[in-house]
Amino acid sequence: VPITLGVFLNSYYDVKFSLLGMAFATLGVLVTSLYQVWVGAKQHELQVNSMQLLYYQAPMSSAMLLFIIPFFEPVFGEGGIFGPWTLSAVIMVLLSGIIAFMVNLSIYWIIGNTSPVTYNMFGHFKFCITLLGGCLLFKDPLSVNQGLGILCTLFGILAYTHFKLSEQESSKSKLVQRP
Repeated sequence: VPITLGVFLNSYYDVKFSLLGMAFATLGVLVTSLYQVWVGAKQHELQVNSMQLLYYQAPMSSAMLLFIIPFFEPVFGEGGIFGPWTLSAVIMVLLSGIIAFMVNLSIYWIIGNTSPVTYNMFGHFKFCITLLGGCLLFKDPLSVNQGLGILCTLFGILAYTHFKLSEQESSKSKLVQRP
């Protein structure tokens, strides 16, 4: 509850809402939730680690993108996939690919070693750090309600972490007590 309230306060005072945006956000939440649960289930079902799952998933994703890209990006000519590329554009594409690889690997690692819920807690923590970093580094304005939202979210994350760690400790102590 504190995390939901905190994220709501952060988002409500930072973003403009529209019906189309809410529809896309709802679809994004549904797809992301299904994906995260699927990742956890497949890792346990196939008994693979995060790197192995990424090794099998990446080629399939690339193949699917090859069919989708022409509908959203120009193919030939200036700015096209098969058009002339500057060195800086090539470097940025390679850097983007490396970052995407690392993000996927971290998703698979966190979900494989914990749970999709823990991964979402990490995502909310990252969101709070991003808001605080924007305020401290770039002097972005931070309203009182956003500050309260950050504090509320961080409190919820700390509470979740505390309960998960105490749950793990109690399960470990039960294992030790068995004859």
